[in-house]
Amino acid sequence: MTAIQDTDERPRPGGRSTGRLPRSARRNQLLGAAQEVFVAQGYHAAAMDDIAERAGVSKPVLYQHFPGKLELYLALLDKHCDALVEAIRAALEATTDNKQRVAATTEAYFTYVASESGAFRLVFESDLTNEEAVKERVERVTRETATLVSKVIAEDTDLPEEAAMLLAVGVCGACQVTARYWLAESGDIPRDEAVRLVSSLSWRGLKGFPMHPREGQPGQQAD
Repeated sequence: MTAIQDTDERPRPGGRSTGRLPRSARRNQLLGAAQEVFVAQGYHAAAMDDIAERAGVSKPVLYQHFPGKLELYLALLDKHCDALVEAIRAALEATTDNKQRVAATTEAYFTYVASESGAFRLVFESDLTNEEAVKERVERVTRETATLVSKVIAEDTDLPEEAAMLLAVGVCGACQVTARYWLAESGDIPRDEAVRLVSSLSWRGLKGFPMHPREGQPGQQAD
């Protein structure tokens, strides 16, 4: 079955037309344009006119996909919150070595923040945190990333789940805040070195908790 297409062919600046696109492709295009505008201007200063112009479409086409600016912003938040959660999940599943897990998790945060798209600003530096729907999404990404980390801590130590979650929130928070600080203030420190410093700090704290012995290995603290 042929995908539904929109018919807007408004020329972009320079005379280029966006042409007809399947609905899913048009939606992704609009999200990309909206991301550029929201990152550059913030939610309150951004206008649907700006986003439509950036995408090279008419406002009616934009409203065919998103009924309003808030719905567009929330769609972007969902996309980028999900991306961070999946990046942390992949980092934790990439190895069973806990020291490497800490390093991989730290690297995931720094990679996320250092992305040229600047999408992290929508999640962690939003000017719309007084909006309940935005607040819920920011809290969700914090909770879900920390939950992933806490499960590993709880499985590998003698700590109860509540304590493991507390530590996980601390680890994730440290990664997120230091990555943003590094991007804004620490330009002379290479990213690899920044990741090494932050992951070393986290690992030195976590390795102090007694570890469960792995199969075929005596129980001991990791180096």
